Amino acid sequence: MDDYIKKGTMNFRKANLALFAGAFSTFANLYMTQPVLPTLSKFFNISPATASLSLSLTTAALAFSMLIVGSLSEAWGRKPIMTFSMVAVAILTFLIAFSPNYHMLLTLRVIQGIVFAGLPAIAMAYLGEEIEPASLGAAMGLYISGNSIGGLAGRIIMGTVSDLFNWRIGMLTIGTISLLVAIAFYFLLPASKHFNAERLAFKPLFKSMVMHLKDPALLSLFGIGFLLMGSFVTMYNYIGFQLLNPPYSLSQTVVGWIFLIYLVGTFSSAWMGGLADQHGRFKILLTGIGLMLVGAVLALAGNLILKIFGIAIFTFGFFGGHSIASGWVGQRASHDKAQASSLYLFFYYVGSSVGGTSGGIFWTKYGWNGVISIILLFLVVASILTYTINKITIKKTRLG
Repeated sequence: MDDYIKKGTMNFRKANLALFAGAFSTFANLYMTQPVLPTLSKFFNISPATASLSLSLTTAALAFSMLIVGSLSEAWGRKPIMTFSMVAVAILTFLIAFSPNYHMLLTLRVIQGIVFAGLPAIAMAYLGEEIEPASLGAAMGLYISGNSIGGLAGRIIMGTVSDLFNWRIGMLTIGTISLLVAIAFYFLLPASKHFNAERLAFKPLFKSMVMHLKDPALLSLFGIGFLLMGSFVTMYNYIGFQLLNPPYSLSQTVVGWIFLIYLVGTFSSAWMGGLADQHGRFKILLTGIGLMLVGAVLALAGNLILKIFGIAIFTFGFFGGHSIASGWVGQRASHDKAQASSLYLFFYYVGSSVGGTSGGIFWTKYGWNGVISIILLFLVVASILTYTINKITIKKTRLG
């Protein structure tokens, strides 16, 4: 146990800073097109739904590649793949900034989606192997905070710089920051000491995956992840279109700063997670979905302050619900828990892709009311799935 990384040591600080920076870079780049979807729509003369593909196709590519990259790291090592991922992401962002047309931009974003998987699929495995168990919770919390802060910063930087200059300069700014972060990551992250390379064996992996998908409770949880993320991305993809148009006519900078609402999720995920321990996952997950429903309805309001308040409630409920659902997956899975969590993330990001783009179709045909309608539909189905899991759990308890 002496060679594990312990809290309070220099290596602990280095590892945490490196993985925080890695998560920051990954999620800043992943969501960089979201605040400028209206800009891309006008610049390339495309529909809002087509513009949303710059995020939807990227998250779909990330979802599929995450299922593979984690297994590749078992043979090739943790740090090399994570470092390659971060450098490649930065270079691809530079290339995307110079895209001559939208087809090239989408192609590069799909490649970037595949490359993104190198960090989130492996970072948690690295922490689990290298950090002593007593210090793991603190390390994991800091890594996850890098996810949310990176996503938030990427949106704000992109929105503000694009407003001051243009979207290409915004991407070049994020690419430059990402390249500097990748270099720092390489020098800061301690080399793996507890990693043992294994032969790639996809057959057992596929077999255990099928077993997870046969569990109706796990399948319901995967569906909830799909629907919650689908709702969340749809809300934030099209709120920009709504607020840039009359009667609000806000600037791109102001719309970008609206993503600060994300900060309520930093509190709600931990707070509602604690409530779930006291009152049960079913009640608190249903409460989270209920808050999302209330927030979505309030977002229909014409009054700007009430609309923003509704989005804040919606965001609060989303982060709380997501933290409970993802934690429930680990508790429910009887084997290969890491793989079950990867499957949850797979459905989660596919939900982002499907919801984000289908929301664009509703926006084009029915406006903001159409966007809220599809969100409410997703949340009603998520509520039904939550009741389904509860019935399965109660039945199992009675039989057990």
